[in-house]
Amino acid sequence: MFQKISVLGSGNWGLTVALLLAKKGKKVTVWGRNKTLLQEMTLNRTNFRYLAGIILPENIFFTSDFEEAVSDKELIILGVPSHALREVAEKIKNYKELSQTNFLDLAKGIENETLLRMSEVFLQTTNFPKENYAVLAGPNIAKEVALEIPTTSVVCSENLKLAKKIQHTLSTNYFRVYENNDLVGVELVSSLKNVIAIAAGISDGLGFGTNAKSALMTRGLAEITRLGTVLGARTETFSGLSGIGDLITTCISPNSRNRTLGEKIGNGETLEQALSEMTMVAEGVKTTKSAYELAQKFGIEMPITEAIYKILFEGKNPKHTVGELMLRNLKSEH
Repeated sequence: MFQKISVLGSGNWGLTVALLLAKKGKKVTVWGRNKTLLQEMTLNRTNFRYLAGIILPENIFFTSDFEEAVSDKELIILGVPSHALREVAEKIKNYKELSQTNFLDLAKGIENETLLRMSEVFLQTTNFPKENYAVLAGPNIAKEVALEIPTTSVVCSENLKLAKKIQHTLSTNYFRVYENNDLVGVELVSSLKNVIAIAAGISDGLGFGTNAKSALMTRGLAEITRLGTVLGARTETFSGLSGIGDLITTCISPNSRNRTLGEKIGNGETLEQALSEMTMVAEGVKTTKSAYELAQKFGIEMPITEAIYKILFEGKNPKHTVGELMLRNLKSEH
């Protein structure tokens, strides 16, 4: 198991993973940009913004010094949002000694400008070995993990030896980790399910029922699978924890930031209004743009993704858009 660990990013999920590791007795360094917030967490051992009511153990150390955070570490956990990963990777590549360090990425997204997955962004920027890189995905609502509610997850790497080591490092009696080596599939489905979660939230905001949400989730997974297999993913990944498992959780949980954003839009708010009211990043907004462009690029039919794109970025009326979806040409399910 890894012992010398740092988390880059002091947001909701990164801080929760640091908490999990600290409870296992490991010393964890957490890096962030907000010096005031880091000082508050150091002094008060709490974070009212993300983990209200939860005590942060003394073996979590907070710093805004990047060099201190990355020096002499066996495992560096990338806990920044997907749109910030390239910037952090640019910092990391300046430390050549880190090329032999292991990295675990928590970010879920597809870069807008390049349509690259997070592993591609990080590895192309740093030119570090692919065998030292892994991602964590699955039905993981941070608040539930912080409260030690039973949760399962998937660590994915093309290097199964690394995946197994991270698996043992993270697993507890309430957080069970499985391994997987389909990096393309896990990264794609864990990103694209956020688009469907926005759709599920819009459905809730419009007052639709479980029939509509079930249809969105099922057909949403079908279109994600269509795109994923064209891009080289394995079909079985989409029926696993990082696929349907994460999709279900993200679409139904009241703590899902993407579902919550969708609900606000379904209630009549604009995208800008909904985003201004949220303290955490809804990754699905940027991912919707990338997913729509990928579908266009490869000629993949993704009607739900296209509908959400039009609602978010072209101002289309959500209720009218649902009607258009229902009136598409009739076809076979498969």
